[in-house]
Amino acid sequence: MRKNFLAGIVVIIPALVTYWLIVFVLTPFDALFIKRVMVKLEPYYSGIVSPYLVKAGLYVAVIGIIVFIGFGTRVLVLKKLFSYFERKFFHVPMLGKVYSATREISQAFLGQTKGIFTRVVLVEFPHKKTYALGFVTSEGKGEVQDKTIERVINVFVPTTPNPTSGFLLLVPESEMISLDMSVEEGLKLVISGGIVPLPDRVNIKKKNGNTDD
Repeated sequence: MRKNFLAGIVVIIPALVTYWLIVFVLTPFDALFIKRVMVKLEPYYSGIVSPYLVKAGLYVAVIGIIVFIGFGTRVLVLKKLFSYFERKFFHVPMLGKVYSATREISQAFLGQTKGIFTRVVLVEFPHKKTYALGFVTSEGKGEVQDKTIERVINVFVPTTPNPTSGFLLLVPESEMISLDMSVEEGLKLVISGGIVPLPDRVNIKKKNGNTDD
């Protein structure tokens, strides 16, 4: 009885987490886009077609658009066109940074290129002797580095289970603990809230230069 119960839990928990993530994404999308479009189209379908059928059609259309965009990024001519507009959007104040960070997180989690996240580290956050998983984005430069004694590294610490928000920490290099896990593995650990286990073998590079398995 106990073994069967635990086996059932193992199957149910991933399904519930997946369902929660889908709802987490679709709820604001439905409120901000689908419902507004349905209100605009209501004079045309009211009394003729069921609202549920219209909503289903809109979702199918959105999926089709996403598939087309994905296809376009893999075709040389359209890929160059998308890349051109994307580079332009990167230069939009604030919005470009948000887009870049969100795009990076999505790519890493879906197994695409690593982009601006170069490695996974542990940092003492939010206080000493408490560690948070972070992703190195770049080295501190300019005024930030000029006014600090030690060499600092820009580390993004995402929140759980939504990694699109988080904290930017400027951490002295000597205070970071480097991990051998990939960016994708680190993001899976963050999103799952620690449910997804670490790889079987992870070398942790201590501050003194030694390593532990």
